[in-house]
Amino acid sequence: MARRAPGATVSDQLDADRRRGDQISARTVVAGVIGDPVRHSLSPALHNAAFQALGLDWVYVAFPVAAHDAAAAVRGAVALGVQGLSVTMPHKQAAARGADQRSVAVERLGAANTIVVRSGVTVAHSTDGGGLLDDLERALDFGAAGARCAVLGAGGAARAVVLALAERGAASVVVVNRTAAAAESAALLAGRSGRVGTLADVAEADLVVNATPVELVSPSSGATAGAALGRGQIAVDMRYSPPTTRFLDEACARGATVRNGLGMLVHQAARQLVLWTGEDAPLEVLFEAARRATEGSAPVG
Repeated sequence: MARRAPGATVSDQLDADRRRGDQISARTVVAGVIGDPVRHSLSPALHNAAFQALGLDWVYVAFPVAAHDAAAAVRGAVALGVQGLSVTMPHKQAAARGADQRSVAVERLGAANTIVVRSGVTVAHSTDGGGLLDDLERALDFGAAGARCAVLGAGGAARAVVLALAERGAASVVVVNRTAAAAESAALLAGRSGRVGTLADVAEADLVVNATPVELVSPSSGATAGAALGRGQIAVDMRYSPPTTRFLDEACARGATVRNGLGMLVHQAARQLVLWTGEDAPLEVLFEAARRATEGSAPVG
């Protein structure tokens, strides 16, 4: 598997890799993603492009795993010699419980999106929250330290973002969610900086992250939180398909800087790559692979 030739673009290299048709051998190291469903995952396209660019004899595949079999899949990775797993819905909590060891973040979140296998030991990590903030720093020069932040939602993805914001020194992290108990649990992850809020709080936030699959709307106006944003604020929707959402559209129309979740996908994958291989992730290659896989659904912003 070849590194990019001098003068070749990322796109040229991806095309060359496809034409060459690199062969999998008995020495090829295997990594993959477990989920249900998992056929839609973009992770194989991203990670295989990165492995090729780095000249690594690795391959990344998708493993459909039923909801009740996540822990068995983590154990099976050791038996089969699989060196790394990405974990998607609905397995993040079960994978965290099933791993032999857990990072500090996973211990707090109770969920993992990454499994590293070393010498027969499985270690659970979470790269989602850090991946989002890496993307915002690289693309928008946004640093969380001292920032006023709001997170819409209190599920697994939202919790990972709340924790990451707190770890990077956010001045405040307001959690807005339909269910008060879930919001309180998520806000606790931010310690003294965290609290439960309402949609009215987003107007004062430097960063607003939508981590809900169904957009929260105001009972009075029927508008999303994006309608309360304006210039100088950043709106992020963690979804990348479709490439834009009502929340982003409303925020953009009022002058806010907007971004979807494709960059987060790339950066969380980059963190996984480092954990598995110890190599620096080729971000340009990952972004190009993501753009190709989504056929024009490039990050907004």
